[in-house]
Amino acid sequence: MIQTKHKFNLFVNYIIIITKTDMTQLIKKFSVIIILFLLPFSIYAQTESHQLSTHILDISKGEPAQGVDITLYKLNPSTPSQWKQIATGKTDVNGRISNFLPDIEDNTGIYMLKFYTEPYFLKQGLKSIYPFVEVIFRIEGKKHYHIPITMSANGYSTYRGN
Repeated sequence: MIQTKHKFNLFVNYIIIITKTDMTQLIKKFSVIIILFLLPFSIYAQTESHQLSTHILDISKGEPAQGVDITLYKLNPSTPSQWKQIATGKTDVNGRISNFLPDIEDNTGIYMLKFYTEPYFLKQGLKSIYPFVEVIFRIEGKKHYHIPITMSANGYSTYRGN
């Protein structure tokens, strides 16, 4: 009976050791899974936020205008006739640029978006009356500004979107 009890205790101890080893491995695997799951969220959380975005909709096609170069300028408050280039970008497949003006500082001022539309229309075999479109607007405070244009080769419109 003592041998049986001893064997039983050895068996129980063996199970406890295996369980501890398995639990350690399980915790390690679970930790890796948690890290892999949360990593995209932490990258997203560290993504820089921007105060200004824009897009172009080609209303003659009913589609976004992809590949249009856009330059952002800011009016020099001390010399009102001088514009300082702040950023450049090219519209993506959705006709958008979302990363103008990081909102880590005060961006109050008068800005101009210059849309270089002529090359876009020439690629389609169209001659545009507008070689480029300049949209001048004011930014005040910390709110997001979305300044899009809708256009065809012979006309355009703009508004403050969201």
